[in-house]
Amino acid sequence: MTAAIIFAITIVMPNLMLMGLGFFMQRHEQASQEFIDQASSFVFNYCLPALLFFSVVDSEVDYAKQMVLIVAGIVVTFILFIGSEIYAKRFISKPADQGVFVQGIFRSNMAIIGLATVANAYGERGLSIGAVYMGIVTILFNVLAVITLSRVSKSADDTWVSRSTMVIKKLATNPLIIALLGAFAYKALPLPPLTGMIHTTGDLLAAVALPLALICAGASIDLKSMLSPSGLSMQASIGRIVIAPLLAIAVGLGFGLSGIHMGVLFLMAASPTAAASYVMAKAMGGNDILAANILAFTTVVGMFGMAIGAAILRGFGLM
Repeated sequence: MTAAIIFAITIVMPNLMLMGLGFFMQRHEQASQEFIDQASSFVFNYCLPALLFFSVVDSEVDYAKQMVLIVAGIVVTFILFIGSEIYAKRFISKPADQGVFVQGIFRSNMAIIGLATVANAYGERGLSIGAVYMGIVTILFNVLAVITLSRVSKSADDTWVSRSTMVIKKLATNPLIIALLGAFAYKALPLPPLTGMIHTTGDLLAAVALPLALICAGASIDLKSMLSPSGLSMQASIGRIVIAPLLAIAVGLGFGLSGIHMGVLFLMAASPTAAASYVMAKAMGGNDILAANILAFTTVVGMFGMAIGAAILRGFGLM
């Protein structure tokens, strides 16, 4: 248990330090709103797509053998999405808040924290399984994120046809979805491995994604809102830190998962809110301050929940 907590702190501290840097820059007027807007757009359109594309292209796993795990992950995601949508429509009045709240609950940081903890628990085999799981579920994450965040542009003149057309257009032009579909297509075709300058350039762009996203998120943090027990950020954080991990365990048991597959499902679902959620909220006109607050709080607290949950599951021989 102690080792798990120490590992969680080791994983989360670099992220917290980068967000702290962004917060420091904002408080000392070293990060203007124009800088945050431009940097967020750069991450969303170039850096995150590179990260997702090369994560999938470089993985070496048989997709068919992971179908039960992947279906379980999809079920968890849909339950979280539908449940948080119902809650948001009932208790949250502002459209710019609703989509960010929903995304903060169902979308976890699989690409960074999830994969890192899976690799620590299960080594290379776990990393390969986690990469395939991440690649497929991330497409669903982005589809659902575009759907829930698209409500920001809703007007009295909207119809079902215009709304559907808008959502389809945003999905078809979303850089993250394009990158993931391109990666799966590349792996399916008999093409040579990507090496040399192309891969090096992609790796450099991918390396920028998380640090710059976290700096921008830190520069947008509102401490008073984040720490308010009655605030939306706290409500969404409870959904991500408490409800999502418990749901993952219940669904995993329902699908008969155990060992490495239960471990991957739990660690991916229990990860803090994804850094990409802030970037996408910013890009699509959502409440980016709320997104940053959810990201900050779940990043601080969520890792401890992951460690505790993993220790309990390990104690019962489930992972």
